[in-house]
Amino acid sequence: MEIIARRAFSPTYILFDTAFLIFFLMLLIWKRKYITATVGIIMGIVYMAVDFGIFHLLLGTRSIEEGSLFWTLLWMSMSYGFTNFVWIWLWLEKDENLFEWSLLILLWWFVCPLLASSSEPSIVIQRTTGAYHGYMALILLAGYLGAIIYNLRQGDRRYRIDILWMLVIGILVQFGWEAGLLLGGIRSAGMDLASAMKTLVVNSLLETNLGMPYAYLISIAITSRFNEDFSRRNPALSLKERIGEINRKTVRLG
Repeated sequence: MEIIARRAFSPTYILFDTAFLIFFLMLLIWKRKYITATVGIIMGIVYMAVDFGIFHLLLGTRSIEEGSLFWTLLWMSMSYGFTNFVWIWLWLEKDENLFEWSLLILLWWFVCPLLASSSEPSIVIQRTTGAYHGYMALILLAGYLGAIIYNLRQGDRRYRIDILWMLVIGILVQFGWEAGLLLGGIRSAGMDLASAMKTLVVNSLLETNLGMPYAYLISIAITSRFNEDFSRRNPALSLKERIGEINRKTVRLG
């Protein structure tokens, strides 16, 4: 099943988004979200390694009209790699300001294309997915299968992984920016409605969601030993204790 992921935007859009990324990073530092910001930066680099190294150099699925493929992918990777995983980390941690962070991100994804709409899109970049979506589905299956087996073996419900919470995060984070870009005329530009909706649904179910079980495990492992400002927890928690601690937290969504 071939899914085409395409975006069309202007250099003005890149400038606006870059300014937002710097502002967003400053907000995280101001709120002493040091681990969250670090995870976002690392994942931006990982996104670049995957997108340019694997999708482009290895599989040859990336193409661009106008502009530099390397520098455009570097911006895209830092933009969505950073923003997506900062948001995911805040969700996993059930941050006390999760509503405000979420509103900020979703608002920007919707507003940025509108702010740049006066500039004619001159950069069109796309990738095909038939060469690797099967592998991505296998990663998705392995991760959630591991979480399911863990829960089936865990007699005490207090220490079970909240798989539904992971699914909500994994699907909605991808859907949020896919929908924002689609409404803003960035995502699926020049494609018919059926193809655009197919890309929206499949990518939302698969592309970010496949990493959620692994992101959850990394989050639990790090936050069981460190606080957000990189200070050590005293005493440190076991992974099981940290799962129980997260499960006891509630989230304010309004």
